[in-house]
Formats: sequence, structure tokens, C-alpha cells
Amino acid sequence: MTNTKRLFLALALATAAAIPLSAGTFVPASAATADDLNKDASQALQSLYKTNQLADQISKKARGVLVFPSVVKAGLVFGGSYGEGVLKRGTTVIDYYNSVSGSWGLQAGAQSYSYVVFLMNDNAMDYIAKSQGWEIGVGPTVVLVNEGVAKNLSTSTLKDDAYAFIFDQEGLMVGLTIEGTKISKIKR
Repeated sequence: MTNTKRLFLALALATAAAIPLSAGTFVPASAATADDLNKDASQALQSLYKTNQLADQISKKARGVLVFPSVVKAGLVFGGSYGEGVLKRGTTVIDYYNSVSGSWGLQAGAQSYSYVVFLMNDNAMDYIAKSQGWEIGVGPTVVLVNEGVAKNLSTSTLKDDAYAFIFDQEGLMVGLTIEGTKISKIKR
């Protein structure tokens, strides 16, 4: 799916964000193929590993890696984002997922970004496999790794269920919002 189509989808989500979102209620008009997602996810991981040594180290201890190579977010008071990705165990793709969020608040702009969630234990892997959609903040503990967290984190101090890295951000999105994200399994 091109960034233009993703931006259009994110803008559509932004206008629909006043209605409770359900990941299963919409399907993008031109979804990425499984091969496209696999290739894009591998490229995104390589990009992350080249720029973040800690992510590369964490990947070696992770039970699984959830990769969203391109998420598009847009909003003007109401906002939304959408992206598709893969769950990998080692080099094997296990399943395909989408990431959908809705937000409300003082916000304006549009951006695209990539994100990766390293699932560190069997509990986290089981949860994502068995749940009908993983709402971030519910279920396994997810730590967003930014520069401050990274300074105090090493592979010997890992103790949480999952670690998320956001990278390759483009565009501008500003605001103060209330936001929820749901990750759900999709068919490819």
C-alpha cells in the first residue's frame, strides 16, 4: 500500500474517530500482499538494527518480533492511524497483523513511522496469538524504548514482556491527545 493510500486511510480514520473503532470493521481498499509485507518488514528491521544497537541486542533474546514497517497517522482534533505488519519468530513469519488507533484532543498534522515490538517471553507470544486483538496498555507490559529508557537498559536488565521501538518518522504531528491502539490479526 503506498503512503498516499495510507495517508488517505488515516484521514478517513480521523473523521471516523468519533465512532468507537473496531479493527475488524474496515478493510483497506488495496491491502499489501503477504510478500510485500514480508519484504518491507525485513527492510524495516535492518534499518532499525543499523541505527540502534540495543534493538539488535534485544532481538537476539526476543521470542518473537512484531514489525509494522509503515504506519500512517493523521489528525485534526480527531485522529487515527493505520498500518499492517508481520509477527516473526526468528526469520519465520508466523502471522500478519494490523495496528489501528484513534485519538481525540488538541492535535493537527500527518506523519508516517515504523515500529517494532519485541515480545520477550512465551506469555507475551501466547497473549497475542490467543487474544482477539491486543490493546496496548492491556495484557503484557510494553515498554516504549526512547533515548532515556535506552540509557538504563541492557540485555541483562530486560524484565518486561515487550519492548517497542518507534523509528523512521516522517512528517509532523503535534498535539496533546487521548489515544488507544489495537493490534489485530489479519489474513494474508
